[in-house]
Amino acid sequence: MKKILALAGSNSKNSINHKLVNYVASRIESHEVKVIRLIDYQFPMYGIDLQNERGIPTDIQVLKNIIAEHDALIISVSEHNGSISAYFKNIIDWLSRAELKFLEGKKVLLMSTSTGKRGGASSLAYFKDTLPRFGAEVVESFSLPSFNENFNIEENKIVDEITLLGLNDVVSNFEQALQE
Repeated sequence: MKKILALAGSNSKNSINHKLVNYVASRIESHEVKVIRLIDYQFPMYGIDLQNERGIPTDIQVLKNIIAEHDALIISVSEHNGSISAYFKNIIDWLSRAELKFLEGKKVLLMSTSTGKRGGASSLAYFKDTLPRFGAEVVESFSLPSFNENFNIEENKIVDEITLLGLNDVVSNFEQALQE
């Protein structure tokens, strides 16, 4: 059994990406999954002067250690105005300053969702290209478009059958990759 860390790269307390992470985490039964909320930690805006004056923030060290304790990650990234979230980019910047290869040996299921038809595709593509620079192996990715139409919050489920089949395949492939 592998240990999986699940999180959303969002600073919204009502994050739809966090809802997606919770949903996917609840579907994994053959591994231990820990879901965290990044908003429970404090991350100042990265700057070289701040790093030189104060060093790496304590909560970045804590997050880096939590990541190190896990074999794999499920990450759902948010998108702001067709681009990546400055919040999550900031966290990645800090983590990479604490340890460049902070994702070394970690298999990643990378996801995104948005209320739009593209489902956070720009942010997903950016992090799919970027996370391997820090050692991650992105083994699967999934984008859920039009969150409000395709996800029922009250019932905590994806309502579109074709989308659900696609997600089931992605999750199955991710779990299989953890066995390799």
